[in-house]
Amino acid sequence: MDVIHTALWVDDIERTIEFYTEGLGLELNWEFTSDGVRNVYLGGEHGELQCKYDPNGSNKTGVAGGFGHVAIGVESTDEAFEQLCKREDPPVHESPMTLSAIDRRVAFVEDPDGYVIELVERLN
Repeated sequence: MDVIHTALWVDDIERTIEFYTEGLGLELNWEFTSDGVRNVYLGGEHGELQCKYDPNGSNKTGVAGGFGHVAIGVESTDEAFEQLCKREDPPVHESPMTLSAIDRRVAFVEDPDGYVIELVERLN
């Protein structure tokens, strides 16, 4: 397993992109929009920062400071999810689902401290 990305909700996506790319030298790796939320991935080969921007101004995270989640790469989202549910019985934010637009299978659970963890399986 690897840490893939950490997600932050941001107020100004263009300013954020400029800060991390021009200011810190990170690469803008890829992006997609889902349910009106623009998701921008910045970083390098060893991990990314996912910046989430809702033009309607909705900060959808429940954690102070705009923290979204930490993504962990797994071989099988379903197996990792089942194993966690058997051992830890974590609060579940989203059961396993396939995101066809980005070719991933994901699930979202909370760790013991209430941080949201995304389990990510790359399908192809």
